[in-house]
Amino acid sequence: MTRRDFFKRATIVGVAMAGVNATTHNVQARGHGDKGWGHRWEDEGLPLDQIHTYGADLEKLMILRSSPIGIKMLKNRAEIPTGAFKPRADKYEHYALCQAFGLARRNGKTIAMFIEDHWCFEPIIGLGLVEPPQSFLDGFTASFFIEDPIAAKKHAQEAPRLPYKKFGDTGMVFGPLKTINFVPDVVMIYCNPGQLRHLILTLGLRHGYMITSTFYGIGSCTRALVPVLETGEGTITVPDPGEYDRAMTGEDIMILTLPARKSKGTNLFEDMMYGLYKRPYTAFAPNMWPNFPQPKFYQDYFASWGLDPPVVCK
Repeated sequence: MTRRDFFKRATIVGVAMAGVNATTHNVQARGHGDKGWGHRWEDEGLPLDQIHTYGADLEKLMILRSSPIGIKMLKNRAEIPTGAFKPRADKYEHYALCQAFGLARRNGKTIAMFIEDHWCFEPIIGLGLVEPPQSFLDGFTASFFIEDPIAAKKHAQEAPRLPYKKFGDTGMVFGPLKTINFVPDVVMIYCNPGQLRHLILTLGLRHGYMITSTFYGIGSCTRALVPVLETGEGTITVPDPGEYDRAMTGEDIMILTLPARKSKGTNLFEDMMYGLYKRPYTAFAPNMWPNFPQPKFYQDYFASWGLDPPVVCK
């Protein structure tokens, strides 16, 4: 099914269901219980000048194609920082969240979005801006990519989702880390797999931190954001087709999202930058040398196993 077919079918079914009200549901899907919205951060975040330095250094040292962005959740419109672009209010424009992320990381914009600014249903539901429509909970949108209706329903109910308005009139603001005028809750980095590998290594240098993620090809905006907000842990996400179709995200890109505030005794973003300063990305380079020079501990292991000693080049 093409994306055009998807939207054609969605429009037809949407008209048929227009009279059905979105109802409060009894399903308590994973992470949607009464534990309250979001993770309890343990501090107010890093100083803004340090965030700017980290943002500029991260972009430069990792040779990123676009700027890492900082994201802060807002309780109401009074919290919108000075100078933030408000798509509908300022220019009567609407964006899918992935598009707005693209404008922030490529064009350097700081953008504030509330429900009226969105042009895609995924973040409206996933960020708890509305009660999930019953058709969504029954697996309607999931059915375009999952043929088994029972599996589609289960998938929809277990998708990452913030409880409805648990954080008030929920909005968000985001922009490049190197220039933002607010302290973010979350850091989001678009990178290629090689860069991701190195960032994972630097993230684990201090304490051996490892990321556990689940992967699916739809809903990347909420899959990249909601789990971090709810758990205070990092996550890795595969950009979905909307990222490719609408936001011009390359097919070789992955998304790394980390909390930007202290959680469970540590600040993962700060840990990653600590590792990056000690282990430069450019320290590794591809080669296909046979009999490459072995570090001393390699040689010791190989000798203990009775394997060949280092080859002396002539």
